[in-house]
Amino acid sequence: MFQFFFKKDTRVEELIFTYLETFQLIQKNFYKALTCCMAQPRCEEFDFLMSQTHKYESIADDILDEVNSLMYGKALIPDFRGDIMNLLISLDKIPNLLERALFMIRYQRLVIPEPLVPDFQDLIRISIESCELLSKQAELFLKNEEGTRSLMSTIDSNESHCDHIERRIISKLFESSDIDPFLKLQIKELVINVGDISDQADRVSKLINILTLKRRV
Repeated sequence: MFQFFFKKDTRVEELIFTYLETFQLIQKNFYKALTCCMAQPRCEEFDFLMSQTHKYESIADDILDEVNSLMYGKALIPDFRGDIMNLLISLDKIPNLLERALFMIRYQRLVIPEPLVPDFQDLIRISIESCELLSKQAELFLKNEEGTRSLMSTIDSNESHCDHIERRIISKLFESSDIDPFLKLQIKELVINVGDISDQADRVSKLINILTLKRRV
């Protein structure tokens, strides 16, 4: 499947798909952690899921380091080394955002105010959906298969939807007179960070589309 890119070693191919599998495990643990904290704030399960997210994020970083070393050991056609590493590095910004959101909740001891929970749940759900679609889009690109453009369109639509939800949450947050002013600033920071997930997914999705077009030239 990587014949278009690789001249020899299949180790890079294996590592890239292992990275994508790890990326999906990070998403799943993040989503479970957020669902848990909204149902039962400050529970032990949240701490476990946060540690799992961190574990897989560290594994993903190690995989990227090995991919980088192998690529510049001439396992990849020179013209495409930069493109593939740029894609992976851009993709890897998403796990950092996921982990940062969990750290904010854990170490600032944040509890989402009840009136904001439904919108916050929607924001998380759609953001993770974009990440799942992005994983599929990346796989299609790497396998040189059709369908990347339609996935990009859905991810772009999700990003716009998340922007609307993010603004709605922040508006409700500051309209409320029942929420402590300092907590408002903390929740706003968290919401913006979560909103960045769909933004980054959209940027990576558009990058994949550009690389797909470039490959066809």
